[in-house]
Amino acid sequence: MTIDKQAVTSDLLSADGIIHLDNAGAALMPSCVLETQIEHLRLEAAVGGYEAARQKDVEIEAVYASVARLINCRTDEVAIVENATVGWTMAFYAIPFERGDRILTAEAEYASNYLAYLQMARDRGVVVETIPSTVDGELCVESLKSMIDDRVKLISVTHIPTNGGLVNPVEEIGAVAQANDILYLVDACQSAGQIPLDIEKIRCDLLSATGRKFLRGPRGVGFLYVGNRILNDLHPPMIDLFSATWIDAGHYELRPDARRFENWENNYAARLGLGRAIDYALDIGVENIEAEVTRLADKLRSMLAEITGVTVHDIGKRKCGIVTFSVAGVEATEVETRLRQAGVHVSMSSPSSTLIDATRRHLPDLVRSSVHYYNEDSQLERFADLVKTISNQESR
Repeated sequence: MTIDKQAVTSDLLSADGIIHLDNAGAALMPSCVLETQIEHLRLEAAVGGYEAARQKDVEIEAVYASVARLINCRTDEVAIVENATVGWTMAFYAIPFERGDRILTAEAEYASNYLAYLQMARDRGVVVETIPSTVDGELCVESLKSMIDDRVKLISVTHIPTNGGLVNPVEEIGAVAQANDILYLVDACQSAGQIPLDIEKIRCDLLSATGRKFLRGPRGVGFLYVGNRILNDLHPPMIDLFSATWIDAGHYELRPDARRFENWENNYAARLGLGRAIDYALDIGVENIEAEVTRLADKLRSMLAEITGVTVHDIGKRKCGIVTFSVAGVEATEVETRLRQAGVHVSMSSPSSTLIDATRRHLPDLVRSSVHYYNEDSQLERFADLVKTISNQESR
């Protein structure tokens, strides 16, 4: 099945001439996702937030089913959270680490996650170790196997790092984790919405994702998957009267499902928007989305690689929709500014966001462009022409 580009682009609200290539930051919402949120906000304004939530209870509950369909899990294994950082953090800090436990992670791990590992090393005395990469750049599964012992408490990996274009082999990693009965946490922020996610194939215990990136949902909402197998081994680092029940003066009882990782107050308009965005992606087909994103990204890499003075820094045997590059003699922030002035949205990615990988590869600040299925070939050609002009101006 091919994507109906005309139908998709007619559903965009962006101004004519804008080229949005910052989908790894925040993608463009379909109009129906916006309208879903506005409708609920109007209802809240008319009847109050509590009454609006009661009236929309069926639709709000349906969001859990939408997430479950997206990642192939049970609805009671889903928590809807304020953002992916909250979801990931609630899961990570719920793990009962002890001194000497080992955390294994990827060289291209995201900064926020690695900072949490370092804090756990400081507070609990755990050991943080990076798994070597292959010559192509992705996490080396054979190296992972050689590092396994009875002190490994957690394997925690970002599926698609914030830059570099690579896709880590999360399914193969999951097989190693499962075979050795090791907790496995996956950060799927950049993969949810552009690559099919199947919990049964990934075999992870925990997975977090956001709505604002490739799912094309609103900001300020995300989800967390917590497998039933390990749910009762995890105590959330923060609880309230939603995540637990106060039994008597000295006791409480946690919820029996993944919603123990939620709290009472929520942005229900954003939740409903997330559900609509997921349903929108599922209607198109995530497999179809991946095929088109891959095609566009491959084309963009090829065009950029042909420009004198431009270096594409992407790695990995399997690549995604994130395309990172630098222009000789021009700072990434300057490239970003010039492109924005021409109506093109990209972002800048600093080495500190993936410090170990960036240090290993001697990366400068990078321009991060990220395609989505609503981008047109003509937009990529225009983008490449603009980058070529910037590069040529510097070389004069």
